[in-house]
Amino acid sequence: MVCVVRSKAHLCIRADAAGLRGGPGRTVAKQAMATPQKIFFATGNKKKLEEVAAILASGAALPFTVEAAKLDLPELQGEPEEISKEKCRIAAREVGGAVMVEDTSLCFNAMHGLPGPYIKWFLEKLGHDGLNRMLAGFDDKTAYAQCIFAYTPGPDHEPITFVGRTEGRIVPARGPSDFGWDPVFQPDGFDLTYAEMEKEAKNKISHRYRSLDKLRNHLLANAEQQQQQQQQQQ
Repeated sequence: MVCVVRSKAHLCIRADAAGLRGGPGRTVAKQAMATPQKIFFATGNKKKLEEVAAILASGAALPFTVEAAKLDLPELQGEPEEISKEKCRIAAREVGGAVMVEDTSLCFNAMHGLPGPYIKWFLEKLGHDGLNRMLAGFDDKTAYAQCIFAYTPGPDHEPITFVGRTEGRIVPARGPSDFGWDPVFQPDGFDLTYAEMEKEAKNKISHRYRSLDKLRNHLLANAEQQQQQQQQQQ
């Protein structure tokens, strides 16, 4: 079950259980649908759009274009993958076509995964210093950044999710503070926080990169399969 939160009102939506679990509700035909020429990315965040575009452009030439769609999607409660899928279903209905939706989590191991997908609100209320103080009573400062991209080729197709995760730890804020919680997350193997890293370096190891790389490979494989089928028909 996924809950929609609009101010103080809660509306629960029961999604198809088989579809949410990747069971019989998700058919092979829907997964194998050809990659469209244009895919909407549900975001109004300019910096996020720039980062996603840079990551997608870092691999092979893409047979599709990505266009931002600023949608008023509801805030959801539930497990991260369920949230991503339900948002993707709603977004696909709104744009009437292919769309990808991103959900990002920052998960503290000492708190069993919290704040998780609710990090946006924790950051707004507590700030970077407050995120550190949440772990003041714990020796374990480790955390992981998680990104889930949900994609569907259209409103009649069950979304597919692609999960990316980067391990690290929570540290006192360092670096520019204009991109979310980047200043307090230091990925394993680096002495710099996300905020201190060059964009090119961050985009090679970030949770968003790992998720997008899986999505890109899926779309490229579908496009290649479509091209082979067209050649066989000629």
